[in-house]
Amino acid sequence: MGEVTGTIKTFFEVFPTLKAEEELAFLFRDVEVKKITTNSSRDFLHVHIFSHHVIQKKQIHRMEQRIKEQLFGTARVSIRIEEKYALSEQYTPQALMEEYRESILEELREYSVLAANMFDQAEIRFEGEKGMCLELVDTIVSEGKRDHIVRLLEEVFNQRFQIPTEIRVSYRECEESRNQEFDEQRIQREINAIFARNKKHHEELGDLPKEEQTGSTADAAKESGTGKEKAAASPVAKSGGSVTGSKSGGKRGGKFGSGKEFKKDFVRPLKQGDDPNLIYGRNFEDEPIRLDQVVSEMGEITIHGKIISFETREIRNEKSIIMFAVSDFTDTIMVKMFARNDQLPELLGNLKKGAYVKVKGITTIDKYDGELTIGSVTGIRKIGDFTVKREDLSPLKRVELHCHTKMSDMDGVSEVQDIVRRAHDWGHPAIAVTDHGTAQAFPDANHYIERLDKDDPFKIIYGVEGYVVDDLTEIAVGAGTESLDGTYVVFDLETTGFSAIKDRIIEIGAVKVQNGEIVDSFSTFVNPKRPIPFEITQLTSITDEMVMDSPDIETILPQFLEFVGDAVLVAHNAGFDVGFIEQNCRYQDIDPNFVYVDTVALARVLLPTLSKYKLNIVAKALDISLENHHRAVDDAGATAEIFVKFVQMLKDRNITTLKEMNQFGDMNPNAIRKLPTHHIIILAKNNIGRYNLYQLVSASHLTYFARRPRIPKSLLNQYREGLIIGSACEAGELYQAILNHKSPEAIARLADFYDYYEIQPLGNNNFMIESEKISDVNSEEDLKNINREIVELGEKFKKPVVATCDVHFLDPGDEVYRRIIMAGKGFSDADNQAPLYLRTTEEMLAEFEYLGSAKAQEIVIENPNKIADMIEKISPVNPNKCPPVIENSEQDLRDICYNRAHEIYGEDLPIQVSSRLEKELNSIISNGYSVMYIIAQKLVWKSNDDGYLVGSRGSVGSSFVATMAGITEVNPLSPHYYCANCHYSDFESEEVKAYAGCCGFDMPDKKCPVCGEPLVKAGFDIPFETFLGFKGDKEPDIDLNFSGDYQAKAHKYTEVLFGEGHTFKAGTIGTLADKTAYGYVKNYYEERGLRKRRCEIERVSQGCTGIRRSTGQHPGGIVVLPHGHNINEFTPVQHPANDMTTDITTTHFDYHSIDHNLLKLDILGHDDPTMIRMLEEYITSDALPNEYNEEHPFIATEIPLDDRNVISLFHDTSALGIKPEDISGCPLGSLGIPEFGTDFVIQMVQEANPQSLSDLIRISGLSHGTNVWLGNAQELIKAGKATISTAICTRDDIMIYLINQGVESALSFTIMESVRKGKGLKPEWEEAMREKDVPEWYIDSCKKISYMFPKAHAAAYVMMAYRIAYCKINYPLAYYAAYFSIRADAFSYELMCQGKEKLNYYIKDYQKRSDFLSNKEQDTLKDMRLVQEMYARGLEFMPIDLYRAKAKKFLIVDGKLMPSFASIEGMGEKAAEAVEIASQDGPYLSLDDFRQRTKVSKTVIDLMADLGLFGDLPQSNQLSLFDFA
Repeated sequence: MGEVTGTIKTFFEVFPTLKAEEELAFLFRDVEVKKITTNSSRDFLHVHIFSHHVIQKKQIHRMEQRIKEQLFGTARVSIRIEEKYALSEQYTPQALMEEYRESILEELREYSVLAANMFDQAEIRFEGEKGMCLELVDTIVSEGKRDHIVRLLEEVFNQRFQIPTEIRVSYRECEESRNQEFDEQRIQREINAIFARNKKHHEELGDLPKEEQTGSTADAAKESGTGKEKAAASPVAKSGGSVTGSKSGGKRGGKFGSGKEFKKDFVRPLKQGDDPNLIYGRNFEDEPIRLDQVVSEMGEITIHGKIISFETREIRNEKSIIMFAVSDFTDTIMVKMFARNDQLPELLGNLKKGAYVKVKGITTIDKYDGELTIGSVTGIRKIGDFTVKREDLSPLKRVELHCHTKMSDMDGVSEVQDIVRRAHDWGHPAIAVTDHGTAQAFPDANHYIERLDKDDPFKIIYGVEGYVVDDLTEIAVGAGTESLDGTYVVFDLETTGFSAIKDRIIEIGAVKVQNGEIVDSFSTFVNPKRPIPFEITQLTSITDEMVMDSPDIETILPQFLEFVGDAVLVAHNAGFDVGFIEQNCRYQDIDPNFVYVDTVALARVLLPTLSKYKLNIVAKALDISLENHHRAVDDAGATAEIFVKFVQMLKDRNITTLKEMNQFGDMNPNAIRKLPTHHIIILAKNNIGRYNLYQLVSASHLTYFARRPRIPKSLLNQYREGLIIGSACEAGELYQAILNHKSPEAIARLADFYDYYEIQPLGNNNFMIESEKISDVNSEEDLKNINREIVELGEKFKKPVVATCDVHFLDPGDEVYRRIIMAGKGFSDADNQAPLYLRTTEEMLAEFEYLGSAKAQEIVIENPNKIADMIEKISPVNPNKCPPVIENSEQDLRDICYNRAHEIYGEDLPIQVSSRLEKELNSIISNGYSVMYIIAQKLVWKSNDDGYLVGSRGSVGSSFVATMAGITEVNPLSPHYYCANCHYSDFESEEVKAYAGCCGFDMPDKKCPVCGEPLVKAGFDIPFETFLGFKGDKEPDIDLNFSGDYQAKAHKYTEVLFGEGHTFKAGTIGTLADKTAYGYVKNYYEERGLRKRRCEIERVSQGCTGIRRSTGQHPGGIVVLPHGHNINEFTPVQHPANDMTTDITTTHFDYHSIDHNLLKLDILGHDDPTMIRMLEEYITSDALPNEYNEEHPFIATEIPLDDRNVISLFHDTSALGIKPEDISGCPLGSLGIPEFGTDFVIQMVQEANPQSLSDLIRISGLSHGTNVWLGNAQELIKAGKATISTAICTRDDIMIYLINQGVESALSFTIMESVRKGKGLKPEWEEAMREKDVPEWYIDSCKKISYMFPKAHAAAYVMMAYRIAYCKINYPLAYYAAYFSIRADAFSYELMCQGKEKLNYYIKDYQKRSDFLSNKEQDTLKDMRLVQEMYARGLEFMPIDLYRAKAKKFLIVDGKLMPSFASIEGMGEKAAEAVEIASQDGPYLSLDDFRQRTKVSKTVIDLMADLGLFGDLPQSNQLSLFDFA
């Protein structure tokens, strides 16, 4: 035995490099190391320590672990810390046992769990100073374990702690289980469930003979007895599938089995054998291996699982590769196999996503992605679902009243519909949805209810788990009209802990204040008659020795009360200090009746800018000295000075009494935001309750939000009608009051406030046992006792007690998703997930067995059902449509449309115009949409009056009424001519009809046969039904593209139209996206050193997607609330992302949830209208010599839409006067033209070869759709099956084509709507299309489409693009100036404005690196190509002039472009604006002066100097001595 001794050192002097958590290091800081012992083989190390304070065994073990991990790593060394203590005389055997009992249990568990349980159940009595009587339960094993228990106790008390103790053992009889009958019933139910599951499993596979399918469940039980998944064997299972004598996999190449060569025309059959469960290859019976054990190449293996992703890819030689990921939920692996294309239909019939299969193949590292996969597949069988499905088999069902969904911020991980569906499938009569502070899951939950039969009684209970703030506690409790100049006793206590019942006072310090002056003091230690905990000694410096000779509280308290007299008490966090005094008064039969003031509450009101209100922080804020903090007499003195200053601050506000002080503090939002919060469950009983709940949610987000949405109790009382209030979880007030041993009066007040109390399974609160901060919970028995106390409160106050799960995920296995999310948020205990899953009735009854079967049934089944029965079945969203009302909107719309129609088409309207107007107006007015049109008309007219064009989006351009009302430029009538002079029109001539389905602007120019004036060409031939449907039952949506510069003004104008408080931004909910979730999962496994396959990471990340992260606002959505309604009838409201600094208010629900109830306007910002406006300004200005000026301005809407030069841009570059080689080989002149400037669309334009404006509209439709061009129209055009004119390009094409083919109109519309949303075709629709001779290529094309653009939207975009293209050709300087000012994302003065040669050098460099460019570099290359084109056209830049250049706008000066300040690398928009403003204040004296005036960074100034922008401006305003050095 080796031994190291010497000078006694402290623990961290012996282990100087050891790192431990702060609280652990704190315990060992003053511990002495007496010696260290080991043996010759150095396989153990014993550290002998000596301490004056108790260290729990749990902490000893933690320190042993730290020493082992950090100092010895993987070496086989056993570390043990041997303790010796010398404690104060306050420690008696009883005091030590109370403090050290859990550590004794810990040591016993290491020896024997039975011994630990015996000790845990033992009753311990103390006799005299040294006697301890241990009463054990008399069982068979007790005698054998008794000696060990006694030996350990003697070692602990007499040797380790050196407290002489005499131990005596006695026995008591064992009680029989009171719940034996209940246990038997539960076990029988579980057995029945196993039988039922097993039978269902075999029936699904179809492998049970009929006699077995109808036979006894006992046979089924035998079949499932092993718990292993069995092959689905049938009588023919082995009739031809196996190949004997061959090794797994056999030889590859043209040989098989006997080694004979195949004939060339031989095709291996898909499967060998007639087993109906065999999908592919040879039959096999192997047992599967768990996928988490497949970590390297293992040869041929058999696995089973669910196919979670599936993909086929065609390769050469009429073959396809099939790739599918299989998961057995321990891990996932990718299976890859080849198949002939003609075998695919049969194979894919059984092999698909969601199927359960057993696969036999060879593990191999895939050469493409380096992942371990299964290839060389020799067999695939279909199997049944082997996962255990939990079912609720109880005849009486429970109701869950506490449930979180993905809408609980990064906390709940299950979809609300999945949770609701599970409760419904289990037969539960209802389930509550109670997310943290939000109601955002309500609409989605309601969608599930809407799909149920109307007679289905199942209901959702709508509620929240709120964050309640107790603002009912006044600053001055019990106060009347007491003057602030009266007598006050300011006091402070030091105690052994936080519980007034459990802990004791150790020091009282007090000062008396009269008329603002300190006149007397009181100070004394108090003997607590128990040891002072180590952490309290460290905090206060008060030791046992300091208090042992002091009087006890029975002596001190009367003296203190005499000192107080009739004075008002004052304390910092007065509830704590006064609570101790009141409790000790009760112990001595003194009636506690104090008036007291809390300086913390007062500070929250008077010092609202502080973030915390600890005594030292408040003292510092008021410049008050605080020495010896956490000593009662010093803290009392400082609190007195604080109080005196506060009194003066109150007097300055004309507050002179305590009553006035309380009124001043009532409902102060700043104070409420800083009060502590507790959890509370609020359920809506009916529609009144729903409205009141929404009022609370709105106020908690708009007014009281601070890190979380807070609900003041005063507000809760105000809106309590129709609500049921529950006490919530361990974070609720009631639970915390019991945990912290609050006074019976305080607990009674809380018990009276709540309508029902909640208790939860022990596992939910197990973290409290592990927590160092919660000293009173050390075992599950402690948790049971708290729950028992809550049950007793329910009996006492006649309030129902309910058992809830506090659901955060649906099934036990789903905890992995929450674990990963919490780890990603930085929670250190993320890996210790509580079992917060939805339990069955049986599972919950089992959880609460310890209350007795009758009580368990009451709290699990009866009481939750009673509460559910009190709640009505309601909808969370007002089901009524409530559009805003504008007087005479119907007549106004009719008048506006007809007036405009007469202006264009004359007094006698053509039948095509009048019939279309009437059809549309009747549909619009009868369906109540006239208000929407009038609103849009007012907004567009206002924007036009202010000089900004408005572009329409979506299908509103399908409406001729919208055209006549000035809402859109797109005229949806069929192509036609009209005369603006004499109102002649031509809709019917053969020449005009030839352009049906096309665009009127593509028709040849003609003169009016009546008056000779040139005819106007119009019409895009778009059916109105695209917008409103054939029955007017499609919800319309008017989307408008305002200039980005004008958008905010348009939003403001809606307030003018409807009044303040009646418009709200449309809210959005930001959730965890796929890529972000993937990152969370990947990081989680990497941080823990776990290597997971990509397919497994993808599987787990799917469970993490969709979890709420934040809230936001739609970029242009405005929700309009009609007068006479409150927004909380429809949705709560909040600030976007809970930003309390903004005045923007958004809907709390995602706007899609309420857009069928309230009108939503889409007032979006877009660059095209801004660019048009800027082009008009440039072309009209004196900077460009032309015919336009202020009196005769350039108007973009007068640009002809049939200019052949513009069309030529989409064929070549001739209209620009350059060649493709001048612009890096770009074959077209469409660079920088909206909709047509990207490489993708340029390629599309080349292949489509557009000849007209109509073709450009079709290309725009193709480019904005998903799966419309690539792999669809592109291939059809290449194959000659379709042209740009006949391929499906916009959603309208489908409906028009099908109607022309003879398909019924309403069905054509339905098919169009389904296809454009990516929902494909139903089989019956395909048949209807084939009956009308719709070709197969057209049907296949429809089935590939995921999303489609409306023709009206494409037309509106192309009209804007056409005008910009016209300016590009005819006014190049204006075009490039506008483009670089508005659309250039990464314009760089340094790269682009230093001449043509330098630019070409940079372009070549970027193009060489094209595959590796960052997003910013890709944007830079895009802008460089436009600059290259500009240079090629002979245009140039001029240097930036510090005094003329603009912040963001390029200038045209002397036929050249002057870039903006923002084009300088590193110069942000704000800095650029600052430079423009500063330059107006006169010349700069120096670079230092420039920096001082503009606040631009030194890096940017150095770059500007290098670029020569400062000329000869000196560095400094004055000469430096160093200039002469």
